[in-house]
Amino acid sequence: MGNVTKTVRRKGRASTIHEVASLAKVSPMTVSRVVNGSGNVRDVTRERVMRAVRELGYTPNLAARSLAGAQGTRIALIYTNPSAAYLSELLVGALRGTARCAAQLVVDSWDGFDARAERKAARALAKSVAGVILPPPLCESNAVISELTAAKVPVVAIASGRASDDISRVRIDDFRASREITAYLIARGHTRIGYIEGNPNQSASARRYEGYQAALQDAGIAVDPGLVQHGLFTYRSGLEAAEKLLGRRRVPTAIFASNDDMAAAAVSVAHRRHLEVPGDLSVVGFDDTSAATTVWPELTTVRQPIASMADSAIGILMRSIRHKERDTRVVVDHVVAHLLVERDSVSPPDGTAG
Repeated sequence: MGNVTKTVRRKGRASTIHEVASLAKVSPMTVSRVVNGSGNVRDVTRERVMRAVRELGYTPNLAARSLAGAQGTRIALIYTNPSAAYLSELLVGALRGTARCAAQLVVDSWDGFDARAERKAARALAKSVAGVILPPPLCESNAVISELTAAKVPVVAIASGRASDDISRVRIDDFRASREITAYLIARGHTRIGYIEGNPNQSASARRYEGYQAALQDAGIAVDPGLVQHGLFTYRSGLEAAEKLLGRRRVPTAIFASNDDMAAAAVSVAHRRHLEVPGDLSVVGFDDTSAATTVWPELTTVRQPIASMADSAIGILMRSIRHKERDTRVVVDHVVAHLLVERDSVSPPDGTAG
């Protein structure tokens, strides 16, 4: 838990507003008025400035204008995450962070975008914001990240399990957290533990599944592929996966769903099948979003401090924006602590289970 920081010298330096001003023989303030579309600039002066802009390849953006202070800095939060509970936590943290920094938060959804559309949207976004926060799954979109980094826009990924030399990230240790909650079920007497995977387009899904496997192996329990079902981090996918698990001839005594939405769905399926939770089936989730406490019984889960992670991401992003003044970029890998939260959805299996 801490930071691993790398400082990288830029290979190519972008033109500055001062260089444009010098070439056009005007003040930097006049250049600013021209590129911002402000009035009070003579046509002949405006044309001279624009010729200098084109000659130097100067790309005005809000990042440069925000270096003197955070006021007016625009930070984008782009999402495609299907979990409303996760998004709610994310927004709370991002709004808290931007308010503290006196920055503006721009929020947009890119649902349904293919790689080509993502590239086009990222290219346009890079011209209007100083930095970008990318939650999963966009935090691992090569199309988006390559466009933003090419435009020298600082990016912070939230909850990405993929290390990068180009962008910073804020995360928990998904492997360790998953291993701990699986070991918790084993310690309560469960040996037949169903697992609902997350969306395969997110590296955190793989880390959580690896943690589940490791805990079983630690306890000498063979991994049964029939007890593993695919999910997409959505409530509906949790319903389908839980139906398959509880439709088996030998049902599991516990289900570990890799997010709270899918765990809540598993509880719903259990109730529909007249199974008591936790008497007949224990259920645990992951994230500790509002979904964990709006079902009955409330879920034992792993608390991933999503709001705090988003808040931290804003702070890292603001520091990265300021580093652009020195032609450097700072890449931070910030690991925050998770917590196993015990509630009422787990009990030992009955005498016939195990």
